This record gives sequence, structure tokens and C-alpha cells, in this order.
Amino acid sequence: MNVKAVRIMLVVAVVIDVAYWATWFTNRGWVESDTSEAYVAFENAFPLADAWLGLTCVLAFFALGRRSPTALLWLIAAGSSGMYLFCMDVLYDLENDIYGKGAGGIIEAGINLITLAFSVVALRWAWTRRDALLTGSAT
Repeated sequence: MNVKAVRIMLVVAVVIDVAYWATWFTNRGWVESDTSEAYVAFENAFPLADAWLGLTCVLAFFALGRRSPTALLWLIAAGSSGMYLFCMDVLYDLENDIYGKGAGGIIEAGINLITLAFSVVALRWAWTRRDALLTGSAT
């Protein structure tokens, strides 16, 4: 995977993040996996953390474009943020049988898998190229 592919991945992550929250706040029925008060309260606790994830993706995107050494920092921050969100979401989903709730559970599982894949790729790619990122020679 090259820098261009990572930058595309970062853009896709931000687009998914924004689309999810725009849908959550305008037409929740399309993305909610459960309608219980506890589930809604749980999901409503995520926008700030997801905004942080989005910001780290944007900063990583621009740092990679400038070949700035800060790209390493922002990629690790983005991957770590995604991993944390993945862990929080999966634990709640398992404890509350969200995956067993039909189409909503399938959507939730997909979101979780995308978050995990993004996080692992961002962290692994950044770490295995840390020297090149710090010198601005990553390709």
C-alpha cells in the first residue's frame, strides 16, 4: 500500500464517519441497531470521539501530502482512536446481543469490521514506515 492509497483510506474513513452521524441525527432508523433508550444513549456518547477520529484522519491526510514527519503521529493517533472505538462498540454489542438483531446487527458488525480493518492498516502501515515518514520519504 502506498501513500496515495493510505490517503484515500483516510478520506473514506472521514466520509463514512460524517455520513453515519448525519444519518443518525436525521434518519436514525437507517443505521440504528436497536431502539432501546440504553442503545440510543450509548450511541449518543460517540460523536465527540468520532469527531476526534475524523480530525486525526484529516491531519494525517494533509501531513502525508506535505511529507511532514507529523504524518506518523497522526496516523498512529487515527489508528489508535479507531481501535479504541472498535473495542468500546464491540463490547457493548456483545453484552447487549446487538449482532443478533437482524439487519441492524449486520450493519453494526460491518461498521465494527471496517473500523477494525482501518485501525490495523493505519497502525501497521505507519509503524512499518516510521523511518520514511519521519524523513518525509514515504512512498
